[in-house]
Amino acid sequence: MSLYQALLEYQKKEYAPFHTPGHAGRALPSWIFSLDFTELPDTDSLYEASGPILQAEQAAARLFGVPRTLISAGGCTLCIQAMLRLAAPNGGKIVSGRVIHRSAVNTMALLGLEPVWVYPRGDAGPGLPGRIYPEDVEAALIQTQDARAVYLTSPDYYGVIADIPSIARVCKKYNVPLLVDNAHGAHLKFLSKDIHPISLGASMTACSAHKTLPVLTGGAWLNIADERFVQGAKEAMALFGSTSPSYLVMASLDWAREWLESHAADAYPQLEQRVARIREMAQRRGILMPHGMCDPTRISLDMASIGLSGEQGAALLRQHGVEPEYADQAYLVLIATPFHTKEDFARVEEAIRALPCGKPIEHEGLLPPCRPQTVVPPRQAVLGPSEEIPLAKAAGRIAAQAACPCPPGVPVIMPGEKITSEAIKFLIRYGFFSAKVLKC
Repeated sequence: MSLYQALLEYQKKEYAPFHTPGHAGRALPSWIFSLDFTELPDTDSLYEASGPILQAEQAAARLFGVPRTLISAGGCTLCIQAMLRLAAPNGGKIVSGRVIHRSAVNTMALLGLEPVWVYPRGDAGPGLPGRIYPEDVEAALIQTQDARAVYLTSPDYYGVIADIPSIARVCKKYNVPLLVDNAHGAHLKFLSKDIHPISLGASMTACSAHKTLPVLTGGAWLNIADERFVQGAKEAMALFGSTSPSYLVMASLDWAREWLESHAADAYPQLEQRVARIREMAQRRGILMPHGMCDPTRISLDMASIGLSGEQGAALLRQHGVEPEYADQAYLVLIATPFHTKEDFARVEEAIRALPCGKPIEHEGLLPPCRPQTVVPPRQAVLGPSEEIPLAKAAGRIAAQAACPCPPGVPVIMPGEKITSEAIKFLIRYGFFSAKVLKC
């Protein structure tokens, strides 16, 4: 079966789509698909923007309240690449949260950046990575006085949000920029309370608009609040980006910006209330959810708290016509947007009511208990001679690439680290059976 045919067959199932992209297959006007043009005298050029693309970026900057916003048709990955390039154009050290997308790891290797890892504290509940604490960021900055930036992911895949205002104050104290991978939080600006990291003190944010907003897959914004990084931003993005960006994706970003200006103030508070009712129903059934500050529109259910795996929960939801975003050994994740219908939410409620509730089962976390040892810098590991070997034989070898199940985007091994037997056990859980390692 071809990809085209597979997509058509999947479409016929008519699942309620609680997964990316955020338009849920409904929001975007049908005429947008007739706008597949290219760089023409009337249509501007992304990396030399001086006409309608520049105007679209300026309108987005006004929406987010920042000096500069850049459009990306290369997803949040391109925004992350440009953000790191702007903060540390000549390499160096960067204090980074361990919950990190592999695109950031690869970019660090290409730019010659050496991460100083800050591990999350397990305060979000069992089976979740937890949050980065400002005290731990400050401790890392004290030990790394030549750090070029602090890099964090918030919210994470489960909707867990870090204390961005406090971390931003720490960064300001040490005069380093705070960079936030906000891939799952582009919508946070428009909730009943603005909790977008760019509004809370971040210097730059990479926002994957297509995950939660009415944007075609691959659409993202790079928001720049720190004037120091405005100049050269286009050049930094052009270094990594395709010279053939999709005008459909860029047009969908501009359309979404207009929609947000007109409808977000009403749509998102209503969505928060709708999600809150589903969460309350789940809690009454004994289903646990992440603790502390979280995205109020993300539905993350701990299936292990009622004796199921996340995969079992996902299978039961599909029986009720609901396709979740993600399921692992314990958690089930649904992405809710204003474009889900009453029928969609009714299916979720029906599925939750039908879940069998049993005795809670214990489950392991998403990070190995033993922190790996860094032996060589990421650049040396990624670009050096390597070989692929069975994972079972990789203990003691040096990883040549990140082993990062995505989703949820929590790396077990980073390039340049020694592979441990504990890490091997974790990776096997996620279906890894081989490892790319440096040649001896």
